[in-house]
Order: sequence, then C-alpha cells, then structure tokens
Amino acid sequence: RQRRDEADHPRVRVDGVQVVQPRGVARGVAESDVPVEYESEVHESTTRDQYREALASTYRARLSGSAAAQAHTASPFVYLSAAPGGEPRFVGGCDALVEWARDAIGGPRTSDASSEQRRMRDDGFARDHGYDYDVVVLGGGSGGLACSKEMARLGAKVAVLDFVKPSPRGTTWGLGGTCVNVGCIPKKLMHTASLIGETMSADASAFGWTESQSGKHSWSALVENAQNHVKSLNFQYRVALREAGVTYLNKLGRFTDAHSLELTDKAGKKSTCTAARFVVAVGGRPSRLRTPEGAPVEGIEHCIDSDDLFSLKEPPGRALCVGGGYIALECAGFLSGLGSPTTVMARSILLRGFDRECVDRIGTHLERRGVDVRLGAVPVKIEKDDKTGVLRVTDSTGRVDEYDTVLLAVGRDADTGGLGLDSVPGALEAVDAKTRKLRCADEQLEGAAPHLYAVGDVVHGKPELTPVAIEAGLRLARRLFGTTTESASFMDYENVATTVFTPLEYSAIGLSEEAALQELGEDNIEVYVSEFQPLEHTLADDRVADAAFAKLVVERVTGRVVGFHYLGPNAGEVAQGFSVAMRKGATYEDLVSTVGIHPTVAEEFTALSVTKRSGASAAKGGC
Repeated sequence: RQRRDEADHPRVRVDGVQVVQPRGVARGVAESDVPVEYESEVHESTTRDQYREALASTYRARLSGSAAAQAHTASPFVYLSAAPGGEPRFVGGCDALVEWARDAIGGPRTSDASSEQRRMRDDGFARDHGYDYDVVVLGGGSGGLACSKEMARLGAKVAVLDFVKPSPRGTTWGLGGTCVNVGCIPKKLMHTASLIGETMSADASAFGWTESQSGKHSWSALVENAQNHVKSLNFQYRVALREAGVTYLNKLGRFTDAHSLELTDKAGKKSTCTAARFVVAVGGRPSRLRTPEGAPVEGIEHCIDSDDLFSLKEPPGRALCVGGGYIALECAGFLSGLGSPTTVMARSILLRGFDRECVDRIGTHLERRGVDVRLGAVPVKIEKDDKTGVLRVTDSTGRVDEYDTVLLAVGRDADTGGLGLDSVPGALEAVDAKTRKLRCADEQLEGAAPHLYAVGDVVHGKPELTPVAIEAGLRLARRLFGTTTESASFMDYENVATTVFTPLEYSAIGLSEEAALQELGEDNIEVYVSEFQPLEHTLADDRVADAAFAKLVVERVTGRVVGFHYLGPNAGEVAQGFSVAMRKGATYEDLVSTVGIHPTVAEEFTALSVTKRSGASAAKGGC
C-alpha cells in the first residue's frame, strides 16, 4: 500500500515469494525523490503443488477478467488490490513487479539508466580542425543520405561520396543506394504488379467483373515505368542534398591516411579531400555463388543477381532463383505471378532465423502457386547455348534442367574491401574476419579509430533494413552535432518490424517461437495462434487455400508480447502499428482489451484466444 496520508492508495500483494524489507524506500533512489512508502502482503506456499492450488482456487478468481492472470503459473503472482470502487489489477511476475515499482515510486527506468551509461568515445573533433569537411559520408544510400542531411541541418560541413561500381553484368544506377535503385522500391512495384495479376485472375469474376482484362502482362512496360520512377527519385535526392547544403561527389573514395581520402571519378581522374570525421555507409553487394572450396561456380558469368533483374529488357522466361533468403523468395514470387515458370533452389532451409511455422506456410503457398521449391541442392555448373541463349544447369544432386534466366540471391557481402581501411591506424580492428562488416558500438567503430562511424548494412550484427539505416543515421548525426538532449539519442535495434513480400506476405516483430523457447523456456511462454480467411478472399474459389495466419508469442510471467507474426494481405501495413505497441512493452492483455476495426485482418490480434498448449484447432469460422 503506497502511503502519503493513508488515503485510498492501492495495496501491492506479492504472492508466492518472500519479500525482504517489505516496507521502506526503494534502494538507489534519493529519499527526497520518493515522498511515499510502500507496503506489501506476502503469502507463501511450502510446495509447488500448494502454490498452484492457491493460484487456481484463490488468486486467479480475484482477477477473473484478466487473461494474463489466468495463464500465469510461475512464482511470484503479483497484483494490485482494488481501491474503493475499483477492480484488482494484475501486475505479473518478477520483471513486471520491478517495472511497476520503478513507475510507482518515480525511480529511473532501465532504458533511461542504460542511455545514461552509453557514452560516445572522444574522437578528437574540434571546430577549428583545419580539414576540408567536418564529415565525409562514404555511400549515398538511405542511411548515408539521411545522416548527411541531418548533420548539415545541425550546422556541419558535409560531403557525400557516391559511386556505383557496375555489377558483373555491367548494370549501374543513380544516387540513392540499393533500396531505391535495385532493392525495396522496384521490388515492391513488381510485387504489386504480381498481386494485381492475381486479383484479376482469381478474384475479378467473383466480384462481378465479368469483362475484366485479359490478364496479358507487358514486362517491358513494367520495367520502363518502374525505372522512370526510380530515376525521378534519383533526381529528388540530388536536389535534396543541394538544398540541405551537402556537397555531392560522384566519386569513389579510398583512405590514404586517418583523415584523407583519394577520390576517383568515372573517367579515372583522381583528387583528394580531408575530414575530421567519416561515416561509412557503403552497404553491400550480392554474393557470388562459390564451390565448397571457395572457387566461383563454373558458368557463373551467365547468371544475374538483384542488381540486374529490375532493369532487364526482356521477360525472364523460365527462371531459377538460387537462395533461400527473402530476396530469392520475393523475386520467385513476383516472377511466377508475372508469368515466368519459376524454380527456387536452396542449399538448406528457407528464411533462416524467421519463425519456422510461418516459413513453412510461405513455402507451401509458393508451391501451391506453381513455384518449384527444391531444397538441398545448388548449381554446380551453368552452361549456355550460344544459339538459343538457354542455360543448362547441373545441380549438386546431378539433376540437369534448362532455364532462360538464373538469378543468384545467395547473400550479400559488405562492400568494405576497397575502402583502404588498412591506411587508417586502428580501423582494421573493427573489421569482422568472416563478414567483412564493421563492428561498432553505437555506430562508432570499435578499436583505435574513434573518428570513424558506420550505419546501415555495413554494420556487423545489425538488421539489414533501410529504415534501420535511416534511423541510425539520424540519431548518429544528432549525437555528433546536436544539442545536449539530442546527444543522448541512441539507436534501439530491438523489436524492429520487418516484412517479407512473398505472394503470401509475412511480417515479424521480435522473437520467433523457436527463439523464445530457447531464450525463455517452454514453461515460460504462451503461443496464441489463429488461421482465418480474409474477407476479401471469401468470394473466390481459388482463394480457399490462401488462409491468413496470426501468432503472438507471450511471456507468461509478465504477459508481455515478445513475438508478433502475421501472414496475409498488407502485412507491412498491419505490422507497423503493432511495432510501436511492442516497443512500448505491450502485453497480451493490452491487445485483447483493444477494440478492433471490423472487418479487417489486423483485428484478429485483438481477439486471439487459442493457445498451442491447449491443443485446440487454430482454424477460425465466421467473422
């Protein structure tokens, strides 16, 4: 019971755990900051069976309206007794009690404390440094552009280097990096084109469009329109840099010493520039397919990768997508949807690191839509018929097939090899030996080169996502040149939402079920699932198999949602709002007590009730 004047303050009950010093001021917080005391009542059980019996017969009954309380089995079981006219409120277990106490007595929260401890190392920066620029950013992708413009806004003198090295097939592009030119943007446009075709073929007649279009698709028209849009973005980025006061240099940079770069333009002409600080934002490039011994696979020169796909002049025809990651599966999905007979060939499993139950559903859906998914095989030889252009592919099982296009999507390599980091004392200490990415602490390179920073895909161990690069770049800029308040603006890489744009779209936030089992243990998680039919798919017979799927992974002690997974239409739009909720510590109770918007697929997460533990069917009927 919190006490200022013995008025109607709630009482804290801690059942099943002994509380040392049940009355007093919280440790670690100045007494003048805490004008209240607190009391607790402790009810102990001598055995586990007695404890569980007490939960079932007494304490859960007091919180019959709380699903989290009914699912809670661990010790302790903590709740707030009711104030006059109110209802008891379930708190949770140990972690939840600590968080409640911090809120209740006004002490520092974990995030605040950790931010206080996160300090940038001194990089020697001084306003009168004498170099050409305060900062040079190497790489004009999403992260580099965001960081450079924000630093310029805060008064820094900034230059951006962006030079596109041609792909092995000779493909180049403009300012903006992978996402804009050969990644997220053209990928989403082609994915959308595929979905439109699917709607026309599967849904149109069921919705009364008896004279819908024939469904014939023009690859060249799609490529031309998509490339025109990309070029417009390239132009907008150049204008934005100029308006921000950032110097744009279409040159390739290589370190010659700690503060100097050698610059090479497209004609081979060399120049130099210097800076007090550098931000490496060079991203990555597609990996090349290699043998187990590390040699390039024979005939690899006949293949393309994602750097080439979105500007192909001719339709891909029979396509082989090599790889099991999201790039391979997304490309296979829209290629198949646009009329190309498509095969996926992967060495092992699909979408490593994602929730296996959801991934299995994606694989099944791809196969149902006509994609040939072949696991446990990789190409070992690619031969080209010079007369027909047909590619004859021999895989590791000895099988031979013919294709018109072979797309390699077997991973991405950090583009750090040509930076000349060996010329910067201490910089090589930060280069990971396996990935060649840069190990950083809060975007500052580890080792003895603290004036070097990095954002985006080049950072070791961080999500390779455009919004992550942008947010990290913005926060880094504010720490380097912002106000005192802004200097504490550190990037949080936890609970970052992501979407895989396969035909059956998949969004994920937080832990997969497998990761939660490993991290928290089977007894400490509850998994809520639902399989349901989106309303927009209910009229067409071809959509019967396109069931959506919702999953929440919940920590039983606290009720906190630690994993969010959704398969179905508009997955990215559905997940974005839930990522905000999860960052704020949303619980299962928070979600199911929220009024949903009807009829939508997102509302399913406000009504999940079936747990895997129960053994009940996840299939849902009705609305």
